[in-house]
Amino acid sequence: MNRGDGSYSTSAPPDAAETGMRRLKSGMVKRASALLTPIAQRVARDHIGGDTVDDAICVARRLAADDLPNTLGFWPLGDESAREMADQYLASIEALAASGLDGYLSIKPPAVLFDDGLATEMATCAKARNVRLHCDSHGIESVELSHRMIDTMLVHLPPANLGTTLPGRWRRSLEDADWAIERGLSVRVVKGQWPDPEDPDRDMRAGYLEVIDRLAGRARHVAVATHDLSLLAEATSRLRAAGASFEVEAIYGVPMAPVLVWARENGVALRSYVPYGRGFIPNAIGQLRRNPRLAWRVLKGMATRSTGPGSR
Repeated sequence: MNRGDGSYSTSAPPDAAETGMRRLKSGMVKRASALLTPIAQRVARDHIGGDTVDDAICVARRLAADDLPNTLGFWPLGDESAREMADQYLASIEALAASGLDGYLSIKPPAVLFDDGLATEMATCAKARNVRLHCDSHGIESVELSHRMIDTMLVHLPPANLGTTLPGRWRRSLEDADWAIERGLSVRVVKGQWPDPEDPDRDMRAGYLEVIDRLAGRARHVAVATHDLSLLAEATSRLRAAGASFEVEAIYGVPMAPVLVWARENGVALRSYVPYGRGFIPNAIGQLRRNPRLAWRVLKGMATRSTGPGSR
């Protein structure tokens, strides 16, 4: 189900009372976002990938000048059809292939409704253009549907060109790690945005490292996706000890300078996740409202106005 903020849910509909409360909250959120979005667009102009894939490619070229490869991720407004989203991804595959950059495309399976036909189209195009695809993580209720879509894509796309994402805060991610390893997929590890309903108080950091340990030395490639330097250091240390293939991923728009400095001092490869599309700012505003500490870090990074890739 489309949430209207660039994210998606496949859960059952709520009861009437819950629906009423959500509508009230949604109205408040929309009014706040209407006020914040124009400000964010002005202040954050140099901190997002832009509205189109061409904008994102321009950002990726700037990052490449500083020896930073990329992954591009389109963030929709949430009212796009599955066909429109697939066309956006197909255009992005073509743009990445034509750019010659070291990059891959991150896609959102719920945005194409996990459709086998659209998955086949994207996988076939990616194989023809030798572009790697990666499935972002969404709510825990969407995992099985995403797995089915990945299996469909694997019929047409070699596992070396396909990846999945595992959140540390989900208990099931350990079994999902085995699932990904069996298929030869690359894996991105994140703390996770949505809680595990069976273990809502699960320690994200501990869970993150459990997933890292399960993947270390067994997965094709691991992307350590975090701006948490202490977690980053521990995770990469464990992967390095296991002789694993790995790199660090940091999101463009969140201050990258500390991660960039750490990565270069420790000889670790760093890749930047470049979000683009009109849905990114509304989604980011929601994230910042829920995480005041992150909001403060972002504002500090913007205020610095450094010309380096770590804070742009």
